[in-house]
Amino acid sequence: MTECAIYRADRREPVEGDISDSLDAALLQDDNAFCWIDLHEPTEAEFELATRELDLHPLAVEDALTPHQRPKLERYGKAVLVVLKALAYDTERRDVTSGEILVFLGRNYVITVRHGDVDPLTPVRRKFEADPEMRAFGASVVLYGVLDAVVDEYIEIADQVQDAITDLEEQVFLSGGASPAEIYALKREVLEMHNAAQPLIPVVRTVASGDIVRLTPESAPFFRDVQDHAIQVSAKVAAMNELLPQVMSAYLAQVGVTQAEDSRKIAAWAAIIMAPTLIAGVYGMNFDHMPELKLAWAYPAVLCLMVTVCVVLYVVFKRTRWL
Repeated sequence: MTECAIYRADRREPVEGDISDSLDAALLQDDNAFCWIDLHEPTEAEFELATRELDLHPLAVEDALTPHQRPKLERYGKAVLVVLKALAYDTERRDVTSGEILVFLGRNYVITVRHGDVDPLTPVRRKFEADPEMRAFGASVVLYGVLDAVVDEYIEIADQVQDAITDLEEQVFLSGGASPAEIYALKREVLEMHNAAQPLIPVVRTVASGDIVRLTPESAPFFRDVQDHAIQVSAKVAAMNELLPQVMSAYLAQVGVTQAEDSRKIAAWAAIIMAPTLIAGVYGMNFDHMPELKLAWAYPAVLCLMVTVCVVLYVVFKRTRWL
């Protein structure tokens, strides 16, 4: 899927037909007019047009066509490439899915390349098209919109994962219904968030400095705001990353306590059962001279002795909380 339009401060001009014409038109406009091309998992042939028209660096083209890049910022000649990780969270499955967004930013053009099913660009485009003041900032405002949408989604996902960790803690300490698989699954999701959020901080910091990306005085505060949000979400993810091993330790400690209690119960019942077994074993040896062997009350007396020993042992173990 390809979206292409020329944006001016006062209007949006959709492009139909040959995209090369829109690129030529945008490159000939003033600094406040630019072309935005949005590509979803383009093939080499589909990306060839942008490569030819904008003379993109071969390494930049390779990054655009090859997913699974780390968040980074690179300058290739007059173009700036920003790679981001877009995240989405399934609350029922407690699963974080990731996609990849590449933003090529030039003086009069923006090319966004999206890999995966996570799509934060559609709401960015709608918001951007409804705000002429933002469009007046030029092509860099698209980069701000993408960064802001991605980081805001990080914050929302971090809050949702934090709630999932809180529920998991309650299961561990109250009901004991948690499992190591659930803890490890959340640990994996938090690690995926960490790998997306942590490398993004130097990227946003570099963009906000204005050293590589040309910013207007009006647009610079927006990038600094995104930088603050990125730092906050990175700190929150780091805290969750440290909390989950503690939850696992607490779970293992509770498992150890439960196993110790079970071992004590087994030992107590074994002792209770062993006492009458020992007495019965002695009287089952069939010796001629056994105590009270010829007395009529000997058999019920031995049975009473067995019951008494079992009751005494049960009371003792109950008081010592082995049962």
